[in-house]
Amino acid sequence: MSRVGRRPVLLGQGVTANVAKETFSVKGPKGNLSRKFPEEIDVVIQEGNVLVSRKSEDRLARAKHGMMRNLIQNMVQGVSQGFTKELDIQGVGYRAELKGKNLQLALGFSHPVLFPIPEGIQIQVANQTKLTISGCDKELVGQTAANIRGLKPPEPYQGKGIRYLNEVVKRKVGKQAAGAAGG
Repeated sequence: MSRVGRRPVLLGQGVTANVAKETFSVKGPKGNLSRKFPEEIDVVIQEGNVLVSRKSEDRLARAKHGMMRNLIQNMVQGVSQGFTKELDIQGVGYRAELKGKNLQLALGFSHPVLFPIPEGIQIQVANQTKLTISGCDKELVGQTAANIRGLKPPEPYQGKGIRYLNEVVKRKVGKQAAGAAGG
C-alpha cells in the first residue's frame, strides 16, 4: 500500500469538498478547483477528511494512488492558503510592468514582450524587477512562472535574464579571462 496515498487529506476550516462521479471539487476562501480522478482510484469524504484508495492492486492503480492524493492535497492547500512563486529580473534596462490583463516585459529585445496573464493568476510587480505570481492552482502558478522565465532565461556569462528568487546560476568564464589564464 502506498505510504503517501494512505494518509488522509485534512480539510481546513472554511474548505468544503465534493465528489461527483469521477470529479473531485473543493471550494475555499481563495477560490474553487475541480479535477477528474482516474477510474482506478476511489475518493471518499469522511468526517472532514478526504480518503484516497485504489480499487485494484494492478500496477497502474498503484502508480496513480499516491499522486492523486498529493494532487488533492495541493487543491485543498491552494483554496485555503494559495501558492506563490517569485521571479527576479536582472539586467540593465530589463523591467516589467502591468498593462491591463497583460504583463509587459522589456528584456533587451528590439520590442517589448507582452505576456497574457492566465485566468486565475495574479501578478504583482515590485520595483520593476521583482514579480510575484500567485493563485490557488499550484500547477498553473508554476507553469506561468516557468513560461515567464522561459522568455529570457538567465545566461551563464553575465547572468542577465529572468530567474526564480534565490536561484543560483552557474557562471562561466569569458573568452578573455580564459585566454589570459591559459597563456
